[in-house]
Amino acid sequence: MEPSMIICLPLICCIFFWLWKLIFRNTESCCYMLDYECYKGPEDRKLDTESCGKIVLRNKNLGLEQYRFLLQTITNSGIGEETYGPKNIIEGKEDSPSLEDALSEIDDIMFSTLDKLFERTGISPSEIDILIVNVSLFAPAPSLTARVVNRYKMRHDIKAFNLSGMGCSASVVAVDLVQHLFKSYKKAFAVVVSTESIGPNWYCGKEKSMILSNCLFRSGGCSMLLTNNRALKHRAILKLNHSLRTHLGANDEAYRCCIQVEDDLGYVGFLLTRGLTRNASQALSMNLRELLPKVLPLWELLRCVFKSITRNRNKCFTEAIGAILNLKAGVDHFCIHPGGKAVIDGIGKSLGLTDYDLEPARMALHRFGNTSAGGLWYVLGYMEAKKRLKKGDRILMISLGAGFKCNNCVWEVLRDLKDVNVWKDSIDHYPPPKAPVNPFLEKYSWINDEYLRFVKLQ
Repeated sequence: MEPSMIICLPLICCIFFWLWKLIFRNTESCCYMLDYECYKGPEDRKLDTESCGKIVLRNKNLGLEQYRFLLQTITNSGIGEETYGPKNIIEGKEDSPSLEDALSEIDDIMFSTLDKLFERTGISPSEIDILIVNVSLFAPAPSLTARVVNRYKMRHDIKAFNLSGMGCSASVVAVDLVQHLFKSYKKAFAVVVSTESIGPNWYCGKEKSMILSNCLFRSGGCSMLLTNNRALKHRAILKLNHSLRTHLGANDEAYRCCIQVEDDLGYVGFLLTRGLTRNASQALSMNLRELLPKVLPLWELLRCVFKSITRNRNKCFTEAIGAILNLKAGVDHFCIHPGGKAVIDGIGKSLGLTDYDLEPARMALHRFGNTSAGGLWYVLGYMEAKKRLKKGDRILMISLGAGFKCNNCVWEVLRDLKDVNVWKDSIDHYPPPKAPVNPFLEKYSWINDEYLRFVKLQ
């Protein structure tokens, strides 16, 4: 071989590789979010201090010990007085929910958000190719996806998926499923509806570890429209860059740390064990180990390797990540599931996040409560309403759920976002001038055993 050919061969190989990569990048699947719509309940469904107090005192299985536990939990929950509850709970029918109550609650959330979503985007229901509905604790027949198809008279060849039992991280599971389906269906539209059934699953017993869910969960949900049609990129608000799901269900402790069970009195509720924090930390650690190398620049990863050599190798990854990694090198915003004050603070401490980073999750929890799978989108809505999201920004979504699962994804903002959305009537009041305070303790701390005995006799 001539010397000139030997010199040119590497150059030819590099050009060929670059062209191959360019062609492959243009043909690989993509996932754009065109818009999303969060649910906002009516004024008569707000759970203020007075309403919560009446609901708690209606449970005649509670003693003073359980009441004090509830009082302390609600006071420290980080939840405010403007969250929304199901109609049957507010009307005092939590101990005898009907199928009609359950369907009414879900229909209200699904159809009100979908109506607004189709109107805002101008996309007709008949154009939808993929439909995913995720509600963990309610799976009627026909399915919830069938109810949506029937309501909007969608096409007969629509690909419909009904996800149940997936917990608070089901929304990211649904998005991940859409991303994979987009590899098979070209220029498609997908709708995802994420919510939870609260009314029929209200716990009426007295076990402390099962009462927690009553204190945290509230009515809410979100519908979103996605596409892989590159011609519509100019209309999109977000692009999905990465998605990763981690499942610890093979571990018995992780499987049982967040589970629906029946107590000794026969009341069904959601059990949250002491192992929840430990398994959540493990799941988050395993997820970020795989996800962050795809997100952070090479120089930051190399710096992390050298810095970690001098640290304790036995230390949990999530406990050290905030100290050895600068997540801001690859992530601009952190969208953390508003599952509870302890969850938000714990993740913030582990990842070395500031109060500014945690503010969206804390405010979403205070204003709307834990809305399960729909919670992430209230956090995103807060960021948008505060005009934080600029073109090119990257958003890390972190979700944890029963199973036990940690499902995270990274979005890229495609244009400056400034819609006030579901936060329209309250965004000017957030964040409050001082830490949000729940007045429940001040209003009901006087209740004693004698009063509770009186209540039980009524």
